Amino acid sequence: MSDTLTDRLSVGHNYFVANYPPFQAWGPHAIPDIYAALAAPPASNTPLGVYLHVPFCRKRCHFCYYKVYTERSASEVGRYVDALHTELRMHAESNAISGRSADFVYFGGGTPSYLSGDQLRNLVDGMQAILPWSPDAEITFECEPGTLRWPKIEAIRDIGVTRVSLGVENFDQTILEANGRAHGERHIEPAFEMCRRAGFAQVNIDLIAGMLGENDENWARCIDRTLALEPDSVTIYQMEVPGNTTLFKDLKAGSMVADELATWAQKRAWVDEAFSRLGDAGYHLSSGYTAVRKEGTAFGYRDNLWHGADLLGVGVSAFGHIGGVHLQNDKHLDSYLASIESGELALQRGHALSREQLMIREWVLQCKLGRVSYAYFIEKFGQDPRERFGAALQALYTAGLAEDDGHQLRLTRKGLLRVDTLLPIFFEPQYAQPTGG
Repeated sequence: MSDTLTDRLSVGHNYFVANYPPFQAWGPHAIPDIYAALAAPPASNTPLGVYLHVPFCRKRCHFCYYKVYTERSASEVGRYVDALHTELRMHAESNAISGRSADFVYFGGGTPSYLSGDQLRNLVDGMQAILPWSPDAEITFECEPGTLRWPKIEAIRDIGVTRVSLGVENFDQTILEANGRAHGERHIEPAFEMCRRAGFAQVNIDLIAGMLGENDENWARCIDRTLALEPDSVTIYQMEVPGNTTLFKDLKAGSMVADELATWAQKRAWVDEAFSRLGDAGYHLSSGYTAVRKEGTAFGYRDNLWHGADLLGVGVSAFGHIGGVHLQNDKHLDSYLASIESGELALQRGHALSREQLMIREWVLQCKLGRVSYAYFIEKFGQDPRERFGAALQALYTAGLAEDDGHQLRLTRKGLLRVDTLLPIFFEPQYAQPTGG
């Protein structure tokens, strides 16, 4: 692990490893495999999750690389909700989904809290009628603080949400404005207190280290404010600047320079500081991104998905994983709606994984937890990771990025802070390109 790989400032692409094989391996060639997976019965004892994508936002953040749409009317949102019901119904009639209930549900975006209370209730009533949720299902819902008022909070609670994730990102008004956030500093604490008042089982705060304008003093104040609120969990991401962001376009046009962005070394130092101070306050690391107040606090979406669960992705650009096959929907709203309203799934690309790729996928994703059991992979895949990844593991040990305690791989704090840049060392040769960071 050279400094050239792990310390360079990466712009123009993602460093975050969200799946395996990487998305560049996915393509329309796999659409027949997706239909075959949907036509086959599910593997026994495989959990099922639903990821539902809400692509609407009040504003597009300057660092956002997701497919989002702003300033949409109530009728346009209503049309989209109807399409979500139609798509979910088509999936629920497949052999892979029929008769199952959802063990976890994730409302992501975009901004799910962009929807009105009535739209949310209509959305979930329709979802539950088509594909019911298990009684103990974890239901996660992403919120932009500025969209929240008490009637909206009541609606989010009434639809069964158990875990609310507030996209705070930073507590400083100037930095929020510089990065194009729709909410302001004044919205954050009232939104958090309303979530507490509503009694959600878990309230998470998202922060981003390295936003435009970030400095040591501001970051320390963000940690102060976070600790004062005492959220159940804190998730911290390191800022990326992929090629489809406003920030990257500004860099390319010369209206800003890379020196205005934090380096990866700075971002890692800020995350390290946050995790250290959270640890001093009694929090425990549950992954390379998240600290929880209560040790053992689950995040069902992450924990199931990283252990091979099926995930039904519903909505424009949503991706999922069914029966060992990756799938992603059309990324464009108009053509997505046209497909669904004509009675066809809006599949755009996918990838059918070999058994070796299924094993690598779970290994690299579980590495993001900071600890991975060897016995799990021996039992599930018949491979000992110490033999399969021997040379890669030795490189990590030598660099002080990981340790072997005899039962599991444990990433050191140094390794955990840059985990996404390490994971390509485990990829198959054709995919083992460095991700940056």
